[in-house]
Amino acid sequence: MKDILDDIIAHKRKELALDKAQTGLRTLEHLCADVPPAPSMKQALAQSDTGIIAEFKRRSPSKGWIRQEARVEDILPAYQQAGASAASVLTDEAFFGGTLDDLRTARSVCRLPLLRKDFIIDELQLWQAKAAGASAVLLIAAALTREQCGMLAAEAHKLQLEVLLEIHTERELDYIDSHTDMAGVNNRNLGTFHTDTDNSFRLADRLPDDILRVSESGMSHPDTIRQLRRAGYRGFLIGGHLMTQEQPGKALESLISQLRQP
Repeated sequence: MKDILDDIIAHKRKELALDKAQTGLRTLEHLCADVPPAPSMKQALAQSDTGIIAEFKRRSPSKGWIRQEARVEDILPAYQQAGASAASVLTDEAFFGGTLDDLRTARSVCRLPLLRKDFIIDELQLWQAKAAGASAVLLIAAALTREQCGMLAAEAHKLQLEVLLEIHTERELDYIDSHTDMAGVNNRNLGTFHTDTDNSFRLADRLPDDILRVSESGMSHPDTIRQLRRAGYRGFLIGGHLMTQEQPGKALESLISQLRQP
């Protein structure tokens, strides 16, 4: 499969040019002044006995539309009621069918820590996340240089946003620095979209002992999550599996119930 990450980033740069022309940084700074502090995602995961980060997404480049008519106001409260530790909201429209309005709506209908999941390459996107009520932002090592990632992570902290740094290979381990609140190992290759949960197990022993670990993508069975938890992970980002179910909230409730069984 063609490496799609380059296409996504190229399109993101065009989007950002339009965003900067329409909504300047000063306007976002003004909006952020009235945003109350968001709950900590890192703390929520550290204290949870399940650590599920339930994701809201309508489509993906590999699967196409998953749930085109999905509404945040229907699904996020159901995730919260089911016992999610946090929620991830896709805000990329071109490839994932999400928008910043989805994140704003999520903040208005639930109390969970919220992750802005997008391809963040510019400071403006951090201000957007803050204004929309995010608790944390995703920074993807494969989409950034080490210097860019460090700068964006530092800026996120200035805005009181936590950073989930996503890596996929051992080569990206050196992206982890003092501004990394959580390290996420993506089991899905962002170029080919091939998924292999063994990736989290392979990298588990290479992650710093003091970092909160998150496994991302490809998990649907409670036994896999239990094994990953024994390997040191405390967060488990699950999206496609839940969003393909008729009732994503009920599917999450069932998964958490199984995880809590002795």
